[in-house]
Amino acid sequence: MPKLKTHKGAARRFHITGTGKLRRMKGHRSHLRRKKPANVRRLYGKKLKLSQGDEKKIRRLLPNGLP
Repeated sequence: MPKLKTHKGAARRFHITGTGKLRRMKGHRSHLRRKKPANVRRLYGKKLKLSQGDEKKIRRLLPNGLP
């Protein structure tokens, strides 16, 4: 059976914690950010939990537990 390849686009966008949970960053972080309220801008720096519905799809793209 051939080796499983990691989807590089997913590897850059998602992070797996030490306990195996998936984290993601929010989108729309770089454009028109100054006009957004400070509490919204603060959220852009944090890594959020991935929704359960998407988790199965993303784990299939990251077979080796990368990055």
